[in-house]
Amino acid sequence: MLNTVVLHNIFVETMINCIFQDSQMNRKFRRTSAREGQDWAVAKYRYDAIGQRIRLWEFGQVDNKSFHANMLFLFRKAVVYTIDYRNRTCQKNPLHTAFHPSHIPHNASLLSQVILGGSSAPGEGLLVNTWTGDFLAMHITNQKLSKYLATVTEFGCIPVSTLYYTEKSGWVVTNYFNAVKGIEDPEQFFPPPFCTDADTEEEELDFFSAFF
Repeated sequence: MLNTVVLHNIFVETMINCIFQDSQMNRKFRRTSAREGQDWAVAKYRYDAIGQRIRLWEFGQVDNKSFHANMLFLFRKAVVYTIDYRNRTCQKNPLHTAFHPSHIPHNASLLSQVILGGSSAPGEGLLVNTWTGDFLAMHITNQKLSKYLATVTEFGCIPVSTLYYTEKSGWVVTNYFNAVKGIEDPEQFFPPPFCTDADTEEEELDFFSAFF
């Protein structure tokens, strides 16, 4: 089982002795999953560690059906909004997950340091470190240890790729690119006006609901 997601333009922050220099980032990613075939998603992702907020725009394919999503995760309020600007509608669900900072856990083990690309001349490659270990799944209740493999840049500790396992999605690989520090538009972390009167649905969602 392998899932793939790609994250684009991310605003991010921090990792183990490997800390992002900014707690807010804009980036893109691709994530892929192979449950009964291949599921995939490409997303533009904005991350605010200080406010514990994530904004996500994505499209992809699950069970041979295409989808697109525009979601706002407000972890401190335990709420997630699914936003449709075209129809000016908004779905509000309880967020059944704890905020997971984008960092390498302190109990991680350094697996290797390699150069992606070439090393024959300056500028041909990228120096990265790969870490491995266990982490608690992000659910607020029934937390379980899961395996992960994370690769980040040696300088700046910017995510390059992650591989992790959850019972719900199986193995998931995520590739990151076009990371930019800082928040271009803070208003993107607030629900639009037409979400004000949205009733809260009974169904609880977690962060992985945005992908598979």
